Amino acid sequence: MAHKPKVAFTTLGCKLNFSETSIISRKVEKSGFEKTDFKNKADIYVINTCTVTDNADKKFKQYVKQALKINPDAMIVAIGCYAQLNPEELADIEGVDMVLGIEEKFRLPQYIQHIHKKPKAEIHSCNVASSTAFFSAYSAGDRTRSFLKIQDGCDYPCTYCTIPMARGKSRNGTVEEIITQAHEIARRGIKEIVITGVNIGTFTDHSNETKRTFYDLIKALDKVNGIERYRISSIEPNLLTNEIIEFVAQSKKFMPHFHIPLQSGSNELLKKMKRRYQRELYAEKVDKIKEMMPEAAIGVDVIVGFPGETDELFLETYQFINQLNISYLHVFTYSERPNTEAALMNNVVPKIVRNKRSKMLRGLSAKKQLNFYNNQLGKTKSVLLEKAEKDKFMFGFTDNYIKVSIPYNKNYVNTIQKIKLVEINQEGNVTGKINN
Repeated sequence: MAHKPKVAFTTLGCKLNFSETSIISRKVEKSGFEKTDFKNKADIYVINTCTVTDNADKKFKQYVKQALKINPDAMIVAIGCYAQLNPEELADIEGVDMVLGIEEKFRLPQYIQHIHKKPKAEIHSCNVASSTAFFSAYSAGDRTRSFLKIQDGCDYPCTYCTIPMARGKSRNGTVEEIITQAHEIARRGIKEIVITGVNIGTFTDHSNETKRTFYDLIKALDKVNGIERYRISSIEPNLLTNEIIEFVAQSKKFMPHFHIPLQSGSNELLKKMKRRYQRELYAEKVDKIKEMMPEAAIGVDVIVGFPGETDELFLETYQFINQLNISYLHVFTYSERPNTEAALMNNVVPKIVRNKRSKMLRGLSAKKQLNFYNNQLGKTKSVLLEKAEKDKFMFGFTDNYIKVSIPYNKNYVNTIQKIKLVEINQEGNVTGKINN
């Protein structure tokens, strides 16, 4: 039997990247390659890059070194946002052989037919402004959960963000195409779908006589047999309509879990960021969710250290978040990104101050999460259990996104069980007890 070339993948960044890595890897396997773990010896290593933070850039270089340490003769391929945005920069990194842009990455099997190290990295990249194609994708490595891509690109000109430059204009598949993908996921025995994209609330399907929105899409997804749970990964507050909130509240499949980017609790900074809402609207959305679903989990993205963020404006953000009935924070320390408006702004916040503020908000996040968990103790919740085992325990998430651990039982893998939430353990999760 002929040797099948081995290809290893790793992914940096968001859920959208994970869904795309998954579909690309399946295409590679169908083309006659063998997929292997990134820690193993492979003929080709593919790194799906991110460009949201400096840290993601540094991680890329670490993965290149890691791969070449395992196999110095391996071919290194860069794909993803960083690859589209700064292809020459990646091509100049020692060991990189090929850089594929936003559309080219989905044709990876064509580019890796001949495996050999190259004296100079090849760049294959389209003009992002002319990219109108939508490539559907979903992850399928985990039997429990799948990330389903419904939308790509973004038309919002936030002053700190490079994503529109890396992914182009907002575009999406049709409702029918996405429903077909959901049925495929269901046939794989996967119980939960996380709806992902760059700016999913802008989903607009013009393929029918009437325009269909994100609201129309989730109503259609709700009817797919075999999928028992949906989560909305992240949605802009100005696009989170009351009808979406009300629909989730009455749906048995859409979980009471929202992730809503805030970025700043200061209207002055929101304006400088070119966000499309003010903090008052954000507070209204949180109040509406809690009114309809008192036990819902609400996650918040926030950026600290944006240019012009004085001590007073930071405290405005801190106090605003402290008053919100939310469950946890994702805190991002602002980092200058090339070719963004914010990178040219005055009143730069020193990095030591940025880090101090990040630490304060992470402390606030821990306090919010602890309070949220404490309020749930003693209650019985539905938990979708996963196959991972650690120290004879298995894990899963409640409908409202609390991580629960119970003693391992292989019969519970990929099943939804009624579990009583008993106590918060040393890992910061909740220990549960089956309560069927």
